[in-house]
Amino acid sequence: MSKKPIIVFEGIEGSGKSLHIKNVVNFLKKKNIKFIKIREPGGSKSSERIRKLILNNSSKFNRETDLLLYMASRSENMEKVIRKNYKKKIILIDRFIDSTIAYQHYGMGININLINFLNKFLLKNIKINFTFLNLVNEKNLRIRLTKRKNLNRYDKFSIKLYKTIQNGFIKIANREKNKYLKINSNLSINENKLIILDKVNKLIK
Repeated sequence: MSKKPIIVFEGIEGSGKSLHIKNVVNFLKKKNIKFIKIREPGGSKSSERIRKLILNNSSKFNRETDLLLYMASRSENMEKVIRKNYKKKIILIDRFIDSTIAYQHYGMGININLINFLNKFLLKNIKINFTFLNLVNEKNLRIRLTKRKNLNRYDKFSIKLYKTIQNGFIKIANREKNKYLKINSNLSINENKLIILDKVNKLIK
């Protein structure tokens, strides 16, 4: 395990990813440990511009265009952020390649071989060290989405589709159980905070 790992936080909308990343950021800052944090889509300046295009409620892209826009955002991040910091700093990522598979393949039905080919082409020798998969039940999902003030087009999927996507995430995680930790986002914030920080501490020692 690299002492400067890539740690990814995955999960559907309302699963608690952003809050958990914030807790890890505060933990690393207190320990004075160097890290960078990015999100997908987004991250680099160019990727953030692509993010606005993808998530804009007026955007009406077909599923293939969506996929290629996500990959374009990832390409910018790989060259301008991730590759430059790989094994030099801890890299925290809010969504990464598993989200593409869960949403675009399991959710939208795009051929998995195409997605895998594009990811392999972009990542090359870059390896993800560990992933926290945040899971949420239907009741809490509905509550959390209702509380959001500004909904983008990915916040407006049907509950059925969110369930399909979350099941896709679970299938991905079950293939390499030693590299994933499923976080029950229905537990208290403090319970999950302790679980996640304990694991992060082990990853960076």
